[in-house]
Amino acid sequence: MRRFPISLQSMRQAMPNPPEARRKKHQALLNLGWTITITLLITLIMTVLTASFGGFGSQDAKEGAARGFSLPIILHFVTAFPALILGPIVLIRRKGDRLHRLLGRIWVGLLLVSAAASAFIHSPGGGVAGTGFSFIHGFTVWTIVCVPLGVWFARTGKVEAHRSIMTGLYTGLVIAGLTTLIPGRLFGNLLFG
Repeated sequence: MRRFPISLQSMRQAMPNPPEARRKKHQALLNLGWTITITLLITLIMTVLTASFGGFGSQDAKEGAARGFSLPIILHFVTAFPALILGPIVLIRRKGDRLHRLLGRIWVGLLLVSAAASAFIHSPGGGVAGTGFSFIHGFTVWTIVCVPLGVWFARTGKVEAHRSIMTGLYTGLVIAGLTTLIPGRLFGNLLFG
């Protein structure tokens, strides 16, 4: 009988480590669960705060569908919706290659345009203390600050910080998107009457 010169170490290197793979999968699912839980909790808190201070109940939101959409609302929607769809693709697929960088640039461009447009969406006399802005507009400032910071982290090789910022930005986008469907807001009124 002939023996092959295969060592135990070479066999370990050739075979994937099932416990390690299971641990990573479990950690990814746990992170997803926490992200969903925190997103829903923040959405609830933002909704209660904004509704309490008059952010959703303005006449502009109630009459917006009847008057038509303003340019900032259209621009905000046509950039936020594709960013919502593109975000998971950028976050899930392989990192660091040319396509990741291209899709990432498109995604952050959409986020910045959407945030800039949202700064012009307000309800005069409504919102927090009559400013016309609700607590949801905090995401506008957060996005304008965090996008350049996340890009800078990627360019300087701080991959974990980059990943955290971009995941946080996507979570914020989901939260802001969920709040648009609440009755009393323009899209909520369109959807629920």
